Amino acid sequence: MIHKRTAAFSRSVVYCKELVRNMSELIKHSVYVTRSDMPNVGIDLLKRECNVKIWDKPSPVPRADFLKEVVGTNGIYCALTDKIDKELLDAAGPNLKVVATISVGYDHIDVHECKKRGIKIGYTPDVLTDATAELTLALLLSTSRRLPEAQHEARTGGWVSWAPTWMTGPGLAGSTVGIVGFGRIGQAVARRVKAFNTSRILYFNRSERPEAKETGAIKVSFDDLLKESDFVICCAALVPETKEIFNKTAFDKMKNTAVFINTSRGGTVDQNALIEALKTNNIRSAGLDVTTPEPLPLDSPLFKLKNCVILPHIGSASIEARNIMSELTANNILAALNGKEMPAELK
Repeated sequence: MIHKRTAAFSRSVVYCKELVRNMSELIKHSVYVTRSDMPNVGIDLLKRECNVKIWDKPSPVPRADFLKEVVGTNGIYCALTDKIDKELLDAAGPNLKVVATISVGYDHIDVHECKKRGIKIGYTPDVLTDATAELTLALLLSTSRRLPEAQHEARTGGWVSWAPTWMTGPGLAGSTVGIVGFGRIGQAVARRVKAFNTSRILYFNRSERPEAKETGAIKVSFDDLLKESDFVICCAALVPETKEIFNKTAFDKMKNTAVFINTSRGGTVDQNALIEALKTNNIRSAGLDVTTPEPLPLDSPLFKLKNCVILPHIGSASIEARNIMSELTANNILAALNGKEMPAELK
């Protein structure tokens, strides 16, 4: 009899443990991740505390699927390729507490609509500054010194012999560099170009930046920066004031020897005006890590221009930066869901 009671008690204990485990699964927060190739470090963090559902392809989740998959979720882990607007928030419903993007930019998120609903927004400032600044310099040098064009010539028989004027381009030493947008990335770019013995660093920003003293950068008007700079670098966030700030009027004011670099957002440039400026040699060349749209269609006129270098939006694509971005995105979500202060909340 005692043996039977003991066995029954043991089965009851097992049943209770299973019930507790199932209940804990039920009360876990749910998080939707918009693509399968997010760095594991952040996803593993989420899986320890949340029920995580992930779009099963290494590409942006199609809109129709996105609207279905987010129903009832508590958190969304997204990228700048994912549009978070009123329609999406309506589909998610009232249980959505946080949207966290693995990017420093947040123009893909309807901030006003999120705040109206009390949905917290997480992003990843600071951690990609160095990676983006490094890429900006790499793109600048590749464009000005015509590295992709030179490599093509070397591979296809165009390299016949050394020639004094063949494949020449402007150097940074002694030049004037203009930086539009002097936030963290703009400042990091300034520190790097200073090491190339540039003559002057100019910057255009809505406000004075005391950090400019470190590099000796001088605040000027947008027009003066365009007229005086040998290299013009766009590091500005995409906001209404900067949308297509680089338009035909802007390119007309630049030197015809100027090199234009954009590692911020494609929307800061009127792309048709840029194409025309490059075709007519109104400016010397351009290096773009961002375009409109993304990816850029293969039949885009930009791909046909020898004086344009195009990269597939890889500004933050160092291994270290992407892992830290993933971890920060996950921690933003976990903090918001647990009622704690987020490490990087967009206020």
